[in-house]
Amino acid sequence: MNEQLHRSDHSIGLPPYELIATNEPPCPAVAQPTRDWAYLAATHLIGSPANAAIAAILEETGKLAGADRAWMFEYTDDLLRFRNTDEWVRGEVSSHVGDLQQTPVTMIGWLHQWLVAGKAVMINDVARLPRPARALQAEMLRQNDKSVLCVPVFHKGTLRGCIGFDATRAVRRWPVEEIHQLVRCAKLIGIARYGRTRTYGDRDDAGATTSAEIGALVHLHMPGRTRGVPLSAIVGLRSAKDYTQVWLKDEAAVLDLRPLSFWIGLLPKANFLRIHRTAVVNLSHVTELDRHSGPTKQAWVVRLRRTDESWTVSRPYRQELRSRLGI
Repeated sequence: MNEQLHRSDHSIGLPPYELIATNEPPCPAVAQPTRDWAYLAATHLIGSPANAAIAAILEETGKLAGADRAWMFEYTDDLLRFRNTDEWVRGEVSSHVGDLQQTPVTMIGWLHQWLVAGKAVMINDVARLPRPARALQAEMLRQNDKSVLCVPVFHKGTLRGCIGFDATRAVRRWPVEEIHQLVRCAKLIGIARYGRTRTYGDRDDAGATTSAEIGALVHLHMPGRTRGVPLSAIVGLRSAKDYTQVWLKDEAAVLDLRPLSFWIGLLPKANFLRIHRTAVVNLSHVTELDRHSGPTKQAWVVRLRRTDESWTVSRPYRQELRSRLGI
């Protein structure tokens, strides 16, 4: 998507959302350190415990950016649930920091797929988000959000959380320079919150729980109903155009009303591996790898527990499959 963002108070002519790379944000051209958000963030993180510093950073950057809310949420270690941890609000704007606690990531799956890919997401107009973002859109509209900026927080290459701004009074497009400034703050927050040695009671461990500890389920959206299943019960997934067939270990495949790309962004890579453009398998359910299949004896297929079908492994994914299976 186009990174050339310009300040605007209207969504006319703007796409509903835009993606911004976060790998190497340029240093801001600021006249004085007090306008450099990363400098301000560093002063808080050096002088205060991470929790207190993050609260101060959100307030300061939120005010500088003209936001109505500034917030942070964190993931569990397995990226299956998230919870709001910090929030600053302007004046009489409503607070929602306590609303989403240990919430399944499937609710924000559309956003999550971009965050885990290292993209900041500038939602110019919440009302015009695409259909796959419907659950997220409903929550944003409930909070009276018109526009939302979301920036991922990483530590050692792992997505740990997200910080961002809400605009509730009117649609708003934050300029790319301010987005890059917030990206730099997110990098500092990631180091301080997840890389700092915990001493003197400074327990920055809000993201240290796992979904297993809180009985997490992943939720399948099937025609007419939603059903929670343990992650370990998923044997494999295959694309069915705009939907996904999900094989479960104790029953036949069920149809989930979301595309495979949604699931690829959600499933933990420690357990699941893509073996084809249209297929993902749970490695713990692989019972056999046949590297001499088909008429030419050159095709690769895997067989999975509880399924009678063979799953084709395409060439781009073979080396990683061998490595993950210890072959």
